[in-house]
Amino acid sequence: MYNLLYQNISRHIHLSEEEFQLFAEPFELKKSKKKEIVLHEGEYCNFEGFVLSGCFKIYFLNENGFEQTLYFAVENWWITDLDSLINNVPSTLNIEAVEESEVLMISKKEKENLYETLPQTEKLFRIMNQKSSVALQRRILSLMNKTADKRYLEFLEKYPGLEQRLTQQQIASYLGISHEFLSKIRKKTTLGK
Repeated sequence: MYNLLYQNISRHIHLSEEEFQLFAEPFELKKSKKKEIVLHEGEYCNFEGFVLSGCFKIYFLNENGFEQTLYFAVENWWITDLDSLINNVPSTLNIEAVEESEVLMISKKEKENLYETLPQTEKLFRIMNQKSSVALQRRILSLMNKTADKRYLEFLEKYPGLEQRLTQQQIASYLGISHEFLSKIRKKTTLGK
């Protein structure tokens, strides 16, 4: 269960076997059913989660009540609402399991305790936050500068195989387009092969 977590963090910091056991100890396994919401808009986010299996969508409802997906978190990805977690403000996001999923959760308090007991974990989470900021910046630039066709191709590249696990509506929500327009794009890309 913890092998995937160990591989993930080993890309950023080195922990001995004993140190990794200390690191992994405060994480709790949470199983989520399909469509289960692990964070509702308006709640305070006090966790970070590492996805072991399944898929989550991180989304908000726009002023017209339409769902806008910020990103999907599949195996080996992390989930949280950084703004709510860091600034202790109500969440603007919802985190929902798209399919049955397993995630290792760590509370904000336990994470801060790790900074004291294993100082290198502060470096780990700093690097992860930096990478998250870069990913969100790229996402914003893509939404502002690229056509829906190009965003769809980027989605396929960023999330290989995920297209078969999601509904057309979920993909369209991520791309910021209607599912009807997505159908046209998919036909074009299929014909272009």
